[in-house]
Amino acid sequence: MEQSIPHLHVAVVGAGFAGLGMAIRLRRDGVENFAVFDEASEVGGTWRDNSYPGSACDVPSHVYSFSFAPHPGWTRTFAPQPEIWAYLRECVRRCGIAGHLRLNTRVTDATWDSDRRCWRIETSRGPVTADALVAAAGGLAEPSVPDLPGLDTFAGAAFHSARWDHDTDLAGRRVAVIGTGTSAAQFVPEIAPRAAALYVFQRTAPWVLPRRDRRITDLERRAYRAAPVLQQLARGTIGALRETLVVNNRHPRLARLLVQRMAARHLRRSVPDPALRARLTPGYTVGCKRIVLSNDYLPALTEPNVEVLTEPITEVRADALVTADGVERGVDVLIFGTGFRVSDPPIAHRIRGPAGQTLAQQWSGSPAGHLGTMVAGFPNLFLMLGPNTGLGHSSVVLMMEAQHGHVLDALRFLRERGYAALSPRADVQAAYTAEMDARLAGTVWNAGGCRSWYLDAAGRNWTMWPSTSWAFRRRLAQFRPDDYDVIQDRTYVMRGTA
Repeated sequence: MEQSIPHLHVAVVGAGFAGLGMAIRLRRDGVENFAVFDEASEVGGTWRDNSYPGSACDVPSHVYSFSFAPHPGWTRTFAPQPEIWAYLRECVRRCGIAGHLRLNTRVTDATWDSDRRCWRIETSRGPVTADALVAAAGGLAEPSVPDLPGLDTFAGAAFHSARWDHDTDLAGRRVAVIGTGTSAAQFVPEIAPRAAALYVFQRTAPWVLPRRDRRITDLERRAYRAAPVLQQLARGTIGALRETLVVNNRHPRLARLLVQRMAARHLRRSVPDPALRARLTPGYTVGCKRIVLSNDYLPALTEPNVEVLTEPITEVRADALVTADGVERGVDVLIFGTGFRVSDPPIAHRIRGPAGQTLAQQWSGSPAGHLGTMVAGFPNLFLMLGPNTGLGHSSVVLMMEAQHGHVLDALRFLRERGYAALSPRADVQAAYTAEMDARLAGTVWNAGGCRSWYLDAAGRNWTMWPSTSWAFRRRLAQFRPDDYDVIQDRTYVMRGTA
């Protein structure tokens, strides 16, 4: 390697849950020559960026945390954003990885160098090379904003919920919210009492279930600190109960009989007006789109200063929005609760394989990989929460931890054999992808009667995992060398071929 360019054993991109967890596991495995790059000035990823009013997790706190770094101080069963962000910063301190962070550093390009068998990485602070690259930027990183006609002419404040403008005072203002997903369901009840008028533009109504949230008592927190096994027991019990919910994803008819009836009852109790209730009743099976957990979202929509609109926006003017029915409504502030660029992650455009093709080009809008962690043709590239790792019932932190262990197994295999690199065999990846497609075919995400970000433009579900997190962990627990092509030195060894 050139002496002037720093060389790392592992370069991690992204300092959210996945990237920090990878860093902690690397260090615990005895690896010290690694760095975590993030373009922001603080760690935290999603939980740093989504600071909107009411931001909180919709997975129970005890399972939405690292198994190796329990937090006895959670104040609620569903942790609010400030606590989760503080937890991640505490993990950095507690696990001693601060010296490995490269904050305020954007990775602009990463290209596999076949001659030197390493990743050449360009950053905003200069180049580095690395034996392995871990892409942990996350799917909920780049906000998605619809291309509305005239949006650039709007004179008021306009921002996405993941880039909340805390300097904009909403008191007495006319506010338009576009989108009715989980984020909007959390911040709408918070801002409705302050706004003079709140217009909620709904394209598709979400199913809403009650949020079984409560304060964790001081006595419970003291018990968790004094006897950590109690918190481990709570985590195990909650995790096991969450895994039983996977049956609703696999069997849409059962979901309609059980969960959908609960959601319909919650809607009836929360919204007395039958006309409004009709607009808020989804036309698809519960779980086809992400379920919203909230006790106050539906009641907020019944307030006299709140109006739910289903007509599409046809024009944005300097101080107003015009809908397809020709009605113009004056607006001072425009807030987008429109999700993220999940199907086209920006980092995929910055990672190039041996032939110069980007990951985005290879995927062509329909990502595929092996075990959600590696991609054929991209040596020593590891994806955190890659294709088919999403969950509809439990914590993705469980999926991340399984991946962390798999990455360590792969790196250990390379070191022990003296190999330079590996990537999944194309036939193995194709078989895995076909398996995922087949197992997802009858699930609620595919057969629930909706169109969601879980599906690509062709209708293929590349995002979700069809089973329990336990099954994923078992699948990744055993590293199978025969599933991979390896680069021994300068020679590429194709396994399964003559």
